[in-house]
Amino acid sequence: MSRILAIDYGEKRTGIAITDELQIIASGLTTVATKNLFSFLTNYLKTESVELFLVGEPKQMDNKPSESEQFIAPFIKKLETTFPKIPIKRIDERFTSKLAFQSMRESGLKKKQRQNKALIDEISATIILQSYLYNRL
Repeated sequence: MSRILAIDYGEKRTGIAITDELQIIASGLTTVATKNLFSFLTNYLKTESVELFLVGEPKQMDNKPSESEQFIAPFIKKLETTFPKIPIKRIDERFTSKLAFQSMRESGLKKKQRQNKALIDEISATIILQSYLYNRL
């Protein structure tokens, strides 16, 4: 089997999470500067097989797209054209940042570590991926 790669896209930083090859476990992979995202994905896909991209879909409480969707839509178009053989699914990402921060606090990370926005983005991508794995059963 191939892996599933989740993307928590942001204007400055993008969190990335990945499954194991059996698609059982979601793990944070890294956070990359968004300007380097396609370079990172190209290099990653040279050594790893990915069968699906999951991209967070930010929504407001009334289910309407959030303002950040205006930045994500062009990214998705470029992702589709750059990697046409890998399908893309959107996953509701409401509350993932709050859940990421809460999990950091519960795991005992110190306040300074919890302020690491790159770590929050990576954990958010992991939550998106874990949610997908859980709900597909």
